[in-house]
This record gives sequence, structure tokens and C-alpha cells, in this order.
Amino acid sequence: MLENKDLNTNKKELECFKAELSDADFLAFSEFIYSEFGIKMPPIKRIMLQGRLLKRIRELNMLSYKEYKEYFFSPEGQKKEIFNFLNVITTNKTDFFREPIHFDFLRDQILPQYIKNNEALKVWSAGCSSGEEPYTISIVLNEFKAENPTFRFSILGSDISNRVLSNAAKGVYAENKVGLMPMSLKKKYFLKSKDRANPSVRVKPELQSFLSLKYVNLMDGQYDVNETFDVIFCRNVLIYFDRATQEKVISKLCNYLKPGGYFFIGHSESLSGMNVPLKHIKPTIFIKE
Repeated sequence: MLENKDLNTNKKELECFKAELSDADFLAFSEFIYSEFGIKMPPIKRIMLQGRLLKRIRELNMLSYKEYKEYFFSPEGQKKEIFNFLNVITTNKTDFFREPIHFDFLRDQILPQYIKNNEALKVWSAGCSSGEEPYTISIVLNEFKAENPTFRFSILGSDISNRVLSNAAKGVYAENKVGLMPMSLKKKYFLKSKDRANPSVRVKPELQSFLSLKYVNLMDGQYDVNETFDVIFCRNVLIYFDRATQEKVISKLCNYLKPGGYFFIGHSESLSGMNVPLKHIKPTIFIKE
């Protein structure tokens, strides 16, 4: 039999499950998300937002979306809840060696320039999610360094979600995440878990030693980044912004890109018609003029 406490808990969950995010509450959240983070949240995404907030509402033992909204927009809620809220609403889908043409271009076209001039290469993975992109970059650069021992580099990975940054710092992934990677790279750069029930891999320290991770909100007027970069990856991030916000973000990122530096975007994104200091050289690959 269920105790009274269990019955009350189940009743609360059932009431919350039956509740819906009202148009007014959705509007309040969507306007906040856009103004603070630049992420588009049109009415068609109301059900998606409702589903994502439900888990957090249950964790706080609340009864409705309205109750959560009142807490979230209170002075106390703004201090305590903002990062939990952000972790709930952001989508973080990525893979190792995603859109491989970019890594081929990095290896074959960009890196030879830096070994020739004996320069250290600085790369920024903006919107790095749980780390697959910067670790892929690290693999490519470490492979190049193995053949060119004097080559030097550093990588910055940034994201708006502290949760995914924490996952990136741990460097632990489900084994199927590296399933399509060549066996030679898997053996060289990953340690395999002995837990057969939950097969996973962990990146080796040499991949992590060249990588630093940092919270950066691309909507901020100025970024807490005190260096300029030779290469910036900002892939599959722009799709969450409207056109005007995309142009502002790209322009700000270009302030941190050296003249002649390279800029990568995702294959579903475009800079066509934007007033930004980038010259198109190949599909989704640009150079700063």
C-alpha cells in the first residue's frame, strides 16, 4: 500500500501532468528567452517548452507552470533558477567528427601554414555543448603535432549551459558516440570503461590538456575572453537565433578572430546578405578580411 506521503506526491505529479502552459505564461518565458539568450521560441514550440519545464517543476515539487513562472520571475528565482532553467531549455546535440569536411580543411589547408611560420594556433569552439567538437579538434591537432613536434596549439570551448560544460570537463561518453571513429584513434585517445552494463569511453588526458572550458553567453555585449583566435568554430548555433541576432553574434565573434583567421558555420546555416567582415571561400567556410 502507498503511504499518505506517496499518495500526495503522486497526486501532485498527476495534477502537474494534466496542467498546460498557458499562452500568457508561454509568452512571458519566450520573451525572456529571446531577450536574454537570443533563442527563438515561436508559438509552435510551446508544447516542447511545456514538456521540458515539466521535469524541473516536478523536481521543485510545484503544482503548475503558473507557480513555476511566479517563482522564476521573482528576485529569489532569478538568482537561484536561471542556470537550471537554461539547462532545461537548451538543445545540445553533437557528435565527434560531425561535418567532417571542416576537419579535413583544418588539417590539410590551415595547419600547414602555422607549422611553416612556427606560430601557435588558437582555436575557439563557440557553442561547444558536451565537448565532442573541441575534443575532435584536439584529436586533429594532436595527430598533426605527432608528425610536427614543434607545432603548438590551444583550444577554448565555450557554451551557455554549465551542465554541458561540466560533462565536457569530465570527457565521458557513451561508447556508441565513437562507434564510427577509426579504431586507431579510439585506442589512441580514449579509455574504455569496464562496466559492460553501461559501456562508455573517457578521453585521455592529452586531449584535455590543450583544452580550456568557459561559460559564454553569445548574447552578451562583450565576451569574457581575453585573446584572439586563428580559427573559430560556431556551428549549428546560429539556427537558434533570428537573422538580426545572427548578424550581431557573428560580428562580435569576428572581434576575437585575427585578420586572415578562419570561421566555420554549420551546413544548415548561411551568412548570405550579412554585413560581417568575412569572405566566403568554401561552403560554410570563411576567412576574415
